[in-house]
Amino acid sequence: MAQELATNTNNPAGKGLVIGDDATQRVLSGDEKAAVLLLSLGPDNGKPIWQELDEMEIRQLSRAMVRLGSITQQMLDDLLVEFVTKVSSTGSISGNPESTEQLLLSFLPSERVDTIMEEIRGPAGRNIWEKLSNVQEDILANYLKNEYPQTIAVVLSKISTDHASNVLGILPEELALDVVQRMLALDPVQKEILEKIEATLRSEFMSTLSHTQRRDSHEQMAEIFNSFDRQTEARFMTSLEDNHRESAEKIKELMFTFEDLTRLDGTAIQTLLQAIDKKEIALALKGSNDSVKEFFLSNMSARAAKLMLDDMEAMGPVRLKDVDEMQAKIVSTAKDLSARGEIVIAKANGSEEMIS
Repeated sequence: MAQELATNTNNPAGKGLVIGDDATQRVLSGDEKAAVLLLSLGPDNGKPIWQELDEMEIRQLSRAMVRLGSITQQMLDDLLVEFVTKVSSTGSISGNPESTEQLLLSFLPSERVDTIMEEIRGPAGRNIWEKLSNVQEDILANYLKNEYPQTIAVVLSKISTDHASNVLGILPEELALDVVQRMLALDPVQKEILEKIEATLRSEFMSTLSHTQRRDSHEQMAEIFNSFDRQTEARFMTSLEDNHRESAEKIKELMFTFEDLTRLDGTAIQTLLQAIDKKEIALALKGSNDSVKEFFLSNMSARAAKLMLDDMEAMGPVRLKDVDEMQAKIVSTAKDLSARGEIVIAKANGSEEMIS
């Protein structure tokens, strides 16, 4: 079975998952869903996830994989669409910690979910004071400036001294001086009062912090879709449009594809062309539509454009997978140039930068 899973070639999403029309359609358990997702990712894309699992989790998922058997194409599509729609839904992931926890429990063991949720709910640390010591100084100061000076004094006395000094330096001067005086005269705080302060910080500040720091789920899903090959992307997008059109539209708006490079201005496309090997451009253009080819060729000299066409002709038939990978590589290069401020990539409506 292990050898069969590792060598099957009928899986469009990766290596290792046996897909066949003769497989039995059935309801998958949480462990089985996680096993299918990891198998569909294949060894390369799934490696970062495996590295985050402990030995017990790896054994649990491995047992589920061994028992899994064949999976129908419909089962795989349904599972991935379920995952995509839940992650892109504002009511599942970005809504509240409870719904997030329930979603994770459908794929992962409860022990692993507990660890993940602890990280999601706030910065790293064994207790509330260690967590506060890892919160950005200006964010913590902005919250504390609205508290009673005595409460601020207690909080700053409990966190690391370096962090406390940085927070004090950001607070309004009059308030900071008041807090310093109270810290100098601070008596041991009663356990009940300290527990009340901890509970307030945990419920009001840390909970809010986890929401404000959480990345928009549609942006994250757009990047996932950008990494799909075009056939997988089309299949999932079609299913998503049928079931969650609004989410599908948001994801499409946020996606950045090879075709979107045609929105670059003359200076930007010249910068990009200089950063890419000409043979790579030829392979990427081999699978592009005429308008994209015309855009790239029109931004080359007549001689360079002719050589490019000759190179494309000399290639003969090429694999769609190779074209997709090369286009993704060029898009990644464009994003890197944009991140360094060397080019600007505008959104489709041209109203703002897509990448900062």
